[in-house]
Amino acid sequence: MKSFNNARKGRFLQSLPQSSLETCDIATRCTFNFSYFEANQTPGQDFTDWNENIGACSLASLLEKIKSYTKEPLAYWRNERVGSKGLRVLAYYDEFPKRSDFSHPPHVPHDVIWARFRLGNLVRLIGFVIPETLAGKEYVDGKSNKYLYDSNTFYVVFLDEGHRFFQTEQA
Repeated sequence: MKSFNNARKGRFLQSLPQSSLETCDIATRCTFNFSYFEANQTPGQDFTDWNENIGACSLASLLEKIKSYTKEPLAYWRNERVGSKGLRVLAYYDEFPKRSDFSHPPHVPHDVIWARFRLGNLVRLIGFVIPETLAGKEYVDGKSNKYLYDSNTFYVVFLDEGHRFFQTEQA
């Protein structure tokens, strides 16, 4: 018996999206927010500095890492370990470190959870997350718009190519 396969039809059907928002894992993936980014402090760097670098502290490397990190929730990266000492990829701190070459920027809320992503040997991405106690709670802005707090977003504050944010890191 002859099979009636239509190659064009098969290619067309394969080119169509296979999932929807309700069936994919988009809700679990972490996000990165750069609205609190600061490059004014001496120990930190700006994107233009990293654009000129190569290796772990290059802009291309940073974007590749962020692309990789956004495939999983932040909780996943808190448990993932890398390097010879088994440091966590993502570590949370109880407070802004006392032994730091950086200072707490005035535009960053005082009650956030400071954190860092380990990008390479000494290279770190410094920022904060919203406490999980606020996750899903409503925030109403001055225009009566309603938003929900999200504890799966990493707010980037500093690029730290020399591990100067937390100098006695324990993970």
